Amino acid sequence: KIDPSNYLEMDRQALSKALDSSRKIIRTVRQNRSPVLLNSDYALKTDNYAKITKDEINRRVKILDDNPKFIELIGSILSDKAKEKMSMDQTDLLHEETIYAAGFASEKDKAIMNKFHEVDWEEKVNLIDKFSEERFQYFAECLIYDILYLNTAYKINNQNPLGSAAGYGSSFKIDRNYTTKELEFETLKFNVVAAQMNRGKIEKSVAIAISQIANTLSKFSSDICFYMTQELNFISFPDELTTGSSIMPHKKNPDVFELIRGKCNAIQSITNELNLITTNLTSGYHRDMQLLKEKIIEGINEIKKCIELTSYSIKKIKIRKNILDDKKYEYSFTVENLNKLVNSGLSFRDAYIKISESIKKGNYIPEKNIEHNLIGSINNLCLEEIRAKMKNYFN
Repeated sequence: KIDPSNYLEMDRQALSKALDSSRKIIRTVRQNRSPVLLNSDYALKTDNYAKITKDEINRRVKILDDNPKFIELIGSILSDKAKEKMSMDQTDLLHEETIYAAGFASEKDKAIMNKFHEVDWEEKVNLIDKFSEERFQYFAECLIYDILYLNTAYKINNQNPLGSAAGYGSSFKIDRNYTTKELEFETLKFNVVAAQMNRGKIEKSVAIAISQIANTLSKFSSDICFYMTQELNFISFPDELTTGSSIMPHKKNPDVFELIRGKCNAIQSITNELNLITTNLTSGYHRDMQLLKEKIIEGINEIKKCIELTSYSIKKIKIRKNILDDKKYEYSFTVENLNKLVNSGLSFRDAYIKISESIKKGNYIPEKNIEHNLIGSINNLCLEEIRAKMKNYFN
């Protein structure tokens, strides 16, 4: 967006000052950061670039290519600035931290934020560069691209493919506009070849959805197996849900949950299988696609069984009482002791040191009489609200 010819004749001091100005003339990218890259055709449609022709952009690029010493000078200035910053402050703030570290937004940026939330997404893109602070530009841009990804996924699936036959249309007089309207698709997948190329994507979207459920059940089952170990013994299940060891009579193995975990891990691999099956197919229908149905149907059946079995088994769980009475869990309450001191007026650092010293000296006494009323915490689980949310989502 900036014409480099305006800066070619500047000396080092003037160029350094220009680089520090509020109007950014160069965007620096850290080695451990990846900028969002878009097709140039998309960028040229925005207000920022609409007034600049493609020829003009190419001219500016050529100016930079023809002036390597200018590029070298900018690199040297930026290198010196980076070294100066490191010598003054070793703290490398994350973008999330800059929201607080840089203070509150200016009145100008607050007004732009209000407008940002009101306008459509195309106008949001044009508002990005109007923020006076770079931190707001960064988050605004990230938000837009996140939404674009979601909207793109939705639009890909909200197109009617019916009537494309095997990928090259049909001689039958099918009213594709009628089926689009009746089935409430947003639009047609007009090109019949494109409609066939969309095969597999529907299956993949379902595979991704059930893999998320499988991931939750797998993690849940792993926790069950861990909590049932002899060392912890937090929970147990009746004999009909456990099996004995082939050589150790005392054991009760959590086979049900180990199998649920294994099944769910296999379900999570279906997405990758679908990717591999369709990765090198040409346009049109191929018999390979028959295998997609087998995988996805099997995955749906397996996840349903896992859900049913988990639901049945968890109702029979037995939780051991008075677990925290065991002396080895006393140090689990150090944070509660620390928070109590902070609430009484002591600084966090002093409270931390005091608790640490009491542990070292052997006179630490755990504060077990606690109650967490924070929304969602142990004494305020909001179960009714969660049930209502679940019911709402399933309806």
